[in-house]
Amino acid sequence: MSFNTSSRQLPKTDETPPLDGPAPEPLADAGTDAPAEEDAAASGEGEAAAGATPEITTTDGAASSAPGTPEETPAETPSEPEPENPAESDDGAAAARVEPGAADAAATTAAEAGAGTADAAGTADETEAGTADAAGTADEAGADGGTADEDEPATAEAAGKADEDETATGADAGTSTSTSTSTETLPGAGPEAEAGVDPAAGGGTESAGGVTEAVAAADPAVGGGDGGGEEPPGDEPPGRGGGNGWRDRYPVAARTLAWTTTLVAAALVVFALLMPTEADKFQVANFVRLPVEAVFGAALLIILPRRPRIVVAVLTGLALGALTIVNVLDIEFNEYLGRGFNIVLDWSLFGDAQSYLQDTFGNGGALGIAALAVTLVIAILALMTLSVVRLGNLAARNTATATRTTLVLAIAWVTCAALGVQYAKGVPIASEHTVQAIQFKTDQVRNTLRDEAEFAKISKKDDFANTPPSQMLTDLRGKDMIVTFIESYGRSAVEDPLMAPRVDATLTAENKKLTQAGFAAKSGWLTSATYGGSSWLGHSTFLSGLWINNQQRYRTVTAGDHLTLVSAFKKTGDYDTVGVMPGIQKAWPEQKFYGIDKLYDAHHLGYKGPKFSWSTMPDQYALAAYQRLVHSKKHDKPLMSTIILTSSHQPWAPIPKTVPQDQVGDGSVYNAIEKAGKRPADIITSSPKSKVEYGKAISYSVTSLIDWLVKYGNKNTVLIYLGDHQPIARVSGDHASRDVPVSIVAKDPKVLDRIADWGWTDGLQPAHDAPVWKMSAFRDRFLTSYGSTPHP
Repeated sequence: MSFNTSSRQLPKTDETPPLDGPAPEPLADAGTDAPAEEDAAASGEGEAAAGATPEITTTDGAASSAPGTPEETPAETPSEPEPENPAESDDGAAAARVEPGAADAAATTAAEAGAGTADAAGTADETEAGTADAAGTADEAGADGGTADEDEPATAEAAGKADEDETATGADAGTSTSTSTSTETLPGAGPEAEAGVDPAAGGGTESAGGVTEAVAAADPAVGGGDGGGEEPPGDEPPGRGGGNGWRDRYPVAARTLAWTTTLVAAALVVFALLMPTEADKFQVANFVRLPVEAVFGAALLIILPRRPRIVVAVLTGLALGALTIVNVLDIEFNEYLGRGFNIVLDWSLFGDAQSYLQDTFGNGGALGIAALAVTLVIAILALMTLSVVRLGNLAARNTATATRTTLVLAIAWVTCAALGVQYAKGVPIASEHTVQAIQFKTDQVRNTLRDEAEFAKISKKDDFANTPPSQMLTDLRGKDMIVTFIESYGRSAVEDPLMAPRVDATLTAENKKLTQAGFAAKSGWLTSATYGGSSWLGHSTFLSGLWINNQQRYRTVTAGDHLTLVSAFKKTGDYDTVGVMPGIQKAWPEQKFYGIDKLYDAHHLGYKGPKFSWSTMPDQYALAAYQRLVHSKKHDKPLMSTIILTSSHQPWAPIPKTVPQDQVGDGSVYNAIEKAGKRPADIITSSPKSKVEYGKAISYSVTSLIDWLVKYGNKNTVLIYLGDHQPIARVSGDHASRDVPVSIVAKDPKVLDRIADWGWTDGLQPAHDAPVWKMSAFRDRFLTSYGSTPHP
């Protein structure tokens, strides 16, 4: 870096040109005694002794003198050697004040710099100008560097910061841009002044911050760059700038705030890079690992120039924010649905989530939660972006330290990875978590798109598609068929230590009622295609015989004409098909796919009572409405009915209670029960409370169904009832199975004899070791066992 000073000789005089700006404030003793006349010249007090010397003004790097003053060719000082570390040059300088009593050349230079600053502060031939009014941020200061204090008067300061032949002048500037100063030298000012070099001030061939370095040595807060790692990172306050800002008044607080902000930024980035996607993996060991992504990111930000670095830092911060949001969604989906968030398919589920929140917490509560979610998304994106930008600027200002640190971390990561060092089993110190997460999501997108085409072909194949009506379900002709889904009825209800006692007691009591009424039952297990929610996936899997485990498959199959259990009965020509679905509150085009002739949704069951959270009506009422509107009517054909019960839908508060059948009426009787029940907020955050209430809800639903069957069933009634999926993880437990109970109940013993070889357990409660089938396998087994002949 060269520090060029252009000078012009003036007629010899004892008087220095007057300064337009205020006189510089005295600082600490520079350690050099100056002659009195030089003090006067430096402070502008010798004007009267010289008479009427005309005022000198500099413009655009050239000096204009009074008329008749000869001009001479400017002289250049020798180039100053460039620093070894650019970062040190960029940030290692601080403003240096020249006080009375400094060296004569320093005083002269300060006065000339003050005049140049106050009047015009032009630029030298090949450098840019910096003035006290326009002292901007340093080339590498970024978002964290200090700014010039515009309220301070211009002082005779030599700029302490330079970058590639640029030197800055400014008043108490915390950071400075690079400029060169054009000066006027009076005759008799001495050879050092004429050459523009003052050894005492550190000019000429010395470092651009000669006096600055002395001040910085006295006050570490003034230092910058790679000052041995002692200076605070980021926007630390100037040490003794004399400014009126809060950083000058409270340097310790400013330095503490800078350190704290940097540490928080680093913690946020590391958290995002190591954040797990399952709630039970939030352990300390998972957050004290060394992420390889941080090492590569730091190396990239160090080597990039300022503008590309800022762009890369912003994009990286936004990417980390987006990754954090997806991780949060993964956690919630694993909690509720037992799987991660599918970034291709699951966006459509947010509408259902909003409806669930409205039903559970009301419109106001749902709106508040939605607003909080949006605020959280914006905050995550903003904080991650600001954090990466701050860390990138810090690395750029402290290049040497950042480079050494990054190299050490890289060596440590490679060593730990090669040796397989772990904190605990399955928790390696050398982490590739983010790379693996991105790879997983990439594979998920690829597999999802590939699955769409493959499943379209699978859904067109059906072993019973061409079976003639005369060969379909021949062993069930004349029977009234009922397929009933009990919401969230899973294996955990009959096996979990906290819930099982109540549910098992209910199953035992209801089984006794069945036996007394002449019914018998066999039960087994089915593995559902869904978990914790998305009940329609379980319904479609069971009825279609296809594995429908995502929304894309659901849309594909329901858009076609694949045979379902309902449409199989309809195909015989001997059945009327009916659907009772109180959970449906809007248009339902899937009715055609399933083969349902008459649908009774929430608006067509005559209910006048209150909703029970998400559930539009109690199960007891839905079954009573089915009896009143459908089952009690005289029919020319047997019925094939599909009923979906909803009282055991989360959040399981409030829960209806069974009332005498003759008091059900239009449902108004449930008003008092709903008001006396628990609120969702009372249990939704407590796993033990949720388990207890879930067990009560399952018991209520099973009791309502069996009570209806015992009262209104007959020798031709055949009931198939099952759960659609397990409850959420807060109730079923982490990593619980997807199994649900399934039972077939009938009075005619021939019905159960047909499935004797299935190995199912007698009664309503399947044994722990009873056979477990995929839910999609039930349709073909059922059709085959009851007289259907395959015709692919």
